[in-house]
Amino acid sequence: MPSDESQLPPGLVLAWGRPAKSHRLGRKPTQSVEQIVDAALELADADGFAALSMPKLAQKLGLTANAIYRYVRSRDELLVLLADAAWGPAPDLHAADWRAGATGWTRAMVDRCDVHPWLCDLPIRGAPMTPNLLGWAEAILRVLTGAGLSPAESLSCGLLLDGYARRTAAARRDVQDSTTTPVEPAAVARFLEPRLQELGYSILAGLMAGDQYTDEVHDDDVAFGLERILDGIDVLIVRKRG
Repeated sequence: MPSDESQLPPGLVLAWGRPAKSHRLGRKPTQSVEQIVDAALELADADGFAALSMPKLAQKLGLTANAIYRYVRSRDELLVLLADAAWGPAPDLHAADWRAGATGWTRAMVDRCDVHPWLCDLPIRGAPMTPNLLGWAEAILRVLTGAGLSPAESLSCGLLLDGYARRTAAARRDVQDSTTTPVEPAAVARFLEPRLQELGYSILAGLMAGDQYTDEVHDDDVAFGLERILDGIDVLIVRKRG
């Protein structure tokens, strides 16, 4: 490890369990970094990560606003640790084939976002570097390289699956958390169908008449999109084998 920690991204040293150099002196710490992250996790789950502030975290822990910086040097550093803790260990994939493994991995991502919905909003600041996130990356790389793809191809496919999982989880969360007044689908359909027909939108009208046009993101919707992505990866795998 370089002697100058300033050359490393915020939070990287702490994420790997190495004590970061601190420029703040004072009394012996009364909290651990793990306790700080656990408290931040509770606040983020309650109010979302955007509402998470260092003063609010210090108040929750019974610390002064300045004392919190003895543990983490900035909010950016805290968010790195928070993300790694929230994603947690990678899923243990024991699948019969690569499609099952990739499906399990992607659905595990969606499930984690269901547990911590604010994960969808965390900015992605580069390639994974922290222990748990690297574990997720390694898990999907093993699945895809085992199917015959190169590490670089597997990484690109993993990024595609990662993006799909995040977007799907975000859409499902946004619909579930909508603050608009609940609507009656049948009433909406009765109102819109004749207007859609007048506009010549016959396909949409037919979907609405058959209760197939909804604003919910069902498991079938998740599976359909995922299967189409896996079909594309399968073409690449078959081409490589050929």
